[in-house]
Amino acid sequence: MDKFIIFEKRNQTAVITFNRPEILNAWHTPMRMEVLERLKQCNADPAVRAVVMTGAGDRGFCAGQDLNETKELQGGEGGVAWAASWPPFYDALRGMEKPVVAALNGVAAGSAFQWAMMCDVRVGHKDVRMGQPEINAGIPSTLGPWLMIERIGWSRMVELTLSGRMMDADECHRIGLIHYIVPREEVMSKSLEIAADLASKPPIAMKLNKQHFRTLSEPAYRLGIEEGRKIQREAYGSGEPQESMRKFFEERARRKRK
Repeated sequence: MDKFIIFEKRNQTAVITFNRPEILNAWHTPMRMEVLERLKQCNADPAVRAVVMTGAGDRGFCAGQDLNETKELQGGEGGVAWAASWPPFYDALRGMEKPVVAALNGVAAGSAFQWAMMCDVRVGHKDVRMGQPEINAGIPSTLGPWLMIERIGWSRMVELTLSGRMMDADECHRIGLIHYIVPREEVMSKSLEIAADLASKPPIAMKLNKQHFRTLSEPAYRLGIEEGRKIQREAYGSGEPQESMRKFFEERARRKRK
């Protein structure tokens, strides 16, 4: 029984909705495990020919990591254990033999920005924002830079990673991170339209194309994963992410009291 996502089938398309709208659908480990299991089911189900992923509500696709979880990590080994939970999650998406469409109904930040980049097609509206703000929480970016190099180049990757800047929809569309910009109320219908078109393609050719994409990108992806383990050990061992997140939550509480 899913607690943190909504799963449904619409003809040959499965729809997975991140369902924690009260925190912009930010994910913690239990939510990610639900997504992982549903993707595996979709991959094994011949009746599913495409997948659409979106977020509940109208503000967030997914805000990335739920900092309520990571603020509790203890030392370098806690950082390593947390980092180790991510490869199976990303592998489930990379291993999809069927097309995956991201219906971007709002912000996609940090690991959710990475997730969206790993989807095959991205649809959004003019108020969508995307980026890699992890540095603002004291968390070094590991997989995100590799994904950005492949899609938008080294120079912009460096600027986005070090600044934590969020891009608006126009910039994302201009540099190819969002393929289609439509009115807010049409994001899901357009995504389902694209998914239906992709679902109609010959399935063996689709599977082999996606397999080829994985083969081409696998060495750099695995390097990013391995580097991530070492980097997060040092980061969390220093205590800087925990301190940055403590300050974040204190500031948020102060604003709420006003």
